[in-house]
Amino acid sequence: MAMLQQIIDRRLSGKNKSIGNRERFLRRYREQIGEAVRRAVSGRGIRDLEQGEDITLPKRDVSEPVFGHGQGGDREYVHPGNKEYVKGDRIERPQGGGGSGSGSQAGDGEGGEDDFVFSLTKEEFMRVFFEDLALPHLIRTQLAEVPEWKSHRAGFVSDGNPSNLHVVRSMRGALARRIALGGDSRREIRELEAHLLHLQRSPRVSDALVQREIRETEARLEELRSKARHVPFLDPIDLRYRNRVKVPVPSAKAVMFCVMDVSGSMDEARKDMSKRFFMLLYMFLTRHYEKIDLVFIRHHTQASEVTEEEFFHATETGGTVVSSALTLMLDIVRARYPSGEWNIYGAQASDGDNWHQDSGRCRELLADHLLPLVRYYAYVQVAEAEQNMWEEYTQLADSHKNFAMRKVSSAQDIYPVFRDLFKKERGPA
Repeated sequence: MAMLQQIIDRRLSGKNKSIGNRERFLRRYREQIGEAVRRAVSGRGIRDLEQGEDITLPKRDVSEPVFGHGQGGDREYVHPGNKEYVKGDRIERPQGGGGSGSGSQAGDGEGGEDDFVFSLTKEEFMRVFFEDLALPHLIRTQLAEVPEWKSHRAGFVSDGNPSNLHVVRSMRGALARRIALGGDSRREIRELEAHLLHLQRSPRVSDALVQREIRETEARLEELRSKARHVPFLDPIDLRYRNRVKVPVPSAKAVMFCVMDVSGSMDEARKDMSKRFFMLLYMFLTRHYEKIDLVFIRHHTQASEVTEEEFFHATETGGTVVSSALTLMLDIVRARYPSGEWNIYGAQASDGDNWHQDSGRCRELLADHLLPLVRYYAYVQVAEAEQNMWEEYTQLADSHKNFAMRKVSSAQDIYPVFRDLFKKERGPA
């Protein structure tokens, strides 16, 4: 026999009752929203990157299937606002001729539909903005001095927080306790019931001795049944709570070196593109990785480690000796970030203009010292012309898988290049 079960959810709806529909909409039109976000980013300034956005989706992309009525048949319609006509009335043709005039001009050309405008919150915008991005080759390093902890299940305990109560395990223990405590009594009850039935069916049931034995048996039965009823259904000793313990896990400690050229050949447009790239990188890292160090290095003829504020807003300039920045980066790595304990990353932005003899020195520093220590190193040239630095770095790209280089010639190229450099690694098929 089949049973029909109905589940009624009586939970009160939250203030944002459409949150479920909103999440489904974001999942359904993921590609269209991602494309709209990429278009929006290309026209933003540095300080406006981390904001929400009103994105527009073409009507054709958000259309839904509908049911329609075929031709023929009798149908009745109820139109709102009718105060003059009843069924059977004939409606006269509107005055004004064949409908020519200004109204016809609105219908000229292709018929169109309004696009769908959808407002993304700041959190939703940033989630789409950095979707499918990750630090390449990130691995778990040894336990840090202050290790990360992960919670694991560790059986059950008899004391704990009520929110951790395991109902099934508790009821199972209660059932086992009731079976254990009442086993002897139930067996004796069954034996006494059988004996009582035998006495009641005995031919000598009217004898005084038999009647006395019947009364004694009934009294014993009542005593045993009362005792069984007093066994509690659920006792505090039956309660079991989920137990969780914290165990140390290897922490993914990472450091990113941001190296920016601020020499005289870097005009405001090129500096702006460099800052845009590093701002994207900065927001991406701080959003996705809680424990990551950022080291900011600016250089012209000399390199210096600076604060975040100085890195993005200082106006110091000069000649160009790129190797000074790479040498400083190597010194900092050796002093503060052992490669056996840290995932080391580097990102460099420059226009490629460098003292000719220094470009070879940069290639040697990267090939012999830095690239063996880092997980990934990205070089972005904010100029189209291929200068001596690009030529030297090209030799590294052919022989080192953890080195990548790209060109950016306009602000619109920054986001595609950024996504290409930091796209999430795909596992084997």
